[in-house]
Amino acid sequence: MAFEGLSEKLSAAFKKLRGKGRLSEADVKEAMREIRLALLEADVSFKVVKQFVAQVTEKAVGADVLEALSPAQQIIKIVNQELTELMGGSAAKLTIASKPPTVIMMVGLQGAGKTTNGAKLAGLMKKQSGKRPLLAACDIYRPAAIQQLEVVGKQLDIPVFQMGQTNPVDIARAAVEHAAKHGNDMVFLDTAGRLHVDEELMDELRNIKAAVEPTEILLVVDAMIGQDAVNAAKAFDDALDIDGVLLTKLDGDARGGAALSIKAVTGKPIKFVGMGEKLDQIEVFHPDRMASRILGMGDMLSLIEKAEQNFDQKKALELQEKLRKNKFTLTDFYDQMKQLKNMGSLTEIAGMLPGVKASDLEGVGMDQKLLQRMEAIILSMTPAEREDPKLLNSSRKKRIAAGSGTQVVDINRLLKQFDMLQAMTKQFSGGKLPKNLRKMMGKKGRGGFPGMGGMPF
Repeated sequence: MAFEGLSEKLSAAFKKLRGKGRLSEADVKEAMREIRLALLEADVSFKVVKQFVAQVTEKAVGADVLEALSPAQQIIKIVNQELTELMGGSAAKLTIASKPPTVIMMVGLQGAGKTTNGAKLAGLMKKQSGKRPLLAACDIYRPAAIQQLEVVGKQLDIPVFQMGQTNPVDIARAAVEHAAKHGNDMVFLDTAGRLHVDEELMDELRNIKAAVEPTEILLVVDAMIGQDAVNAAKAFDDALDIDGVLLTKLDGDARGGAALSIKAVTGKPIKFVGMGEKLDQIEVFHPDRMASRILGMGDMLSLIEKAEQNFDQKKALELQEKLRKNKFTLTDFYDQMKQLKNMGSLTEIAGMLPGVKASDLEGVGMDQKLLQRMEAIILSMTPAEREDPKLLNSSRKKRIAAGSGTQVVDINRLLKQFDMLQAMTKQFSGGKLPKNLRKMMGKKGRGGFPGMGGMPF
């Protein structure tokens, strides 16, 4: 999970502060030392860490904080605000051209995931904004690059413009002309990956930029390479004056140094993040929500948005009534798991819940085979067993395993997942969310969280 290592270390630092009724300057400085070490271990730029800690310390040693009834909470609030500012303050949107087509030029190093994530972004714009994008194959160097773009284009039902191994500048120019003639209001130029020190290939990018005058230039960088991603971003920005960054593989980056450093070093915002291999796993980057995740406060707004996109509202209302009556069964669990699968792994979802550690759900990912086993297990139970899993003793489990073609360990795993979801739903149905989160939910104008039965807060 993104920032998992950093999140755990910051939580440990804040835990020490929470145990004290009043804080001295020495307490604050000790906490700042641990925060500094946590950020450096997360591969955040040294200059960025130094400035960040200085700003937090300056605000944290003020009289209002030291004399507050809950000074630890005040410091967490300050750290949250500074982390948000460090990553850009607010979500940065794509610029849309006043006269179509909007031309988005995708650039970056080899292996960053530029082709796939450029297509993902086109798919996101098609789904959420109703755009009619066109993918343009300007990578003539990498073997099968054009074929790869055509494959992902077909999967997303997005047309691909290609001219084979022709000059990339000519391809880009022709793609924009094609889009204008055929009603495509966005063009995504998939350029070849290159090292920023390769002057010949960097000149090619400059020539493409001069030829088509792109609305935006997005740099695609791999979050897993840490400070190398920041250095690459600085070099590409110096050469092309990029407009923003698409950070890939953030779901696999437990440290998060790149995400925390790029904006501070380059001055250019992270606009989108890739959160998995699937073609729908791309998100708008919200600095405030990410800061909240890092500090273990969850990300309820993103979770709600995901739920609204993937959950059946009718079933949600039915589940709401069952939860209120404490009648959440294994059959309901199966229905929820099918819908949760569309939202991502349970680990990812848990990371968005306040007070729930994603690490507690490691290895509980929901894939298709697991769902098939789950269905077989549940259908092999008697109605009474589905209603009351406590009936499942050793002999019953053996019978179910034989009937479903699974093993007892699979049944135990299913029951563990059921217990986990029950714990999550109780958090919502019992109204245990903090007041500030409930206010946040109210501002969204939702009646509740659809994935948990649309329960009011």
